[in-house]
Amino acid sequence: MQAYQIVQKAREISRPSTIEVIDYLCTDFIECHGDRLMADDAAIVGGVGLFNNQPITVVGIQKGNNTKENIRRNFGSAGPAGYRKAQRLMKQAEKFNRPVLTLINTAGAYAAPESEDYGIGEAIASSLLLMSELKVPTIAIILGEGGSGGAIALALSDRVWMLENSIYSILSPEGFASILWKDSKLASQAADVMKLTAAELLEMKVIDQIIPESHNGKALSKDAILAEIDRNVRKTFEELNQFSIEELLQARHERFRKY
Repeated sequence: MQAYQIVQKAREISRPSTIEVIDYLCTDFIECHGDRLMADDAAIVGGVGLFNNQPITVVGIQKGNNTKENIRRNFGSAGPAGYRKAQRLMKQAEKFNRPVLTLINTAGAYAAPESEDYGIGEAIASSLLLMSELKVPTIAIILGEGGSGGAIALALSDRVWMLENSIYSILSPEGFASILWKDSKLASQAADVMKLTAAELLEMKVIDQIIPESHNGKALSKDAILAEIDRNVRKTFEELNQFSIEELLQARHERFRKY
């Protein structure tokens, strides 16, 4: 499959969403709202639930599955309040020694004058700093689009995974083509050179694992994909829980500093 075909698959509204993953993994999930500073950003869904009979904090970016819902969720583009809500929940997770799972599907953070006015750059930077220092195990999964700072703000984790047909890049192929070749219609060619697919990023060791979406050339059902996410998250948190805080932080710092 060509890179731009994967880009198109990553953008499909039928992909597993943050809410669907939470519903599959967690029981007794309680969603938390607001950043305690200015607003509640509906593009970020987060809260606490039971996973494998243990408390877990889940924070994810949620797109809509129709026009009305997409408008409410701002098409999965979070602003400063969204990232500060995520930070609030991660600090709470650290306080109560809960592992953190982040779920990512965004074309990028909300790029608008009001977003800049309220400090989107600082909010993303603060999220990165916080995640680098969290004293609990963390896993990040890119479900669809992983666009720019809006994605990486939730992906500085002990393990970074991607679904097979997801993408992770500094900007969109259309944006890349517009900047480099002054023609967004060359997005397909841009995707070929950007190294944004899961297979390419695994080869470069930017990510740690790919969650399959197909088997023997046949697409897996959504339930099968969610079951695979469940199995891998369960296994990996059990492994990460064996590390001391010092070992966890050292390994996380080495993972990102080596690039």
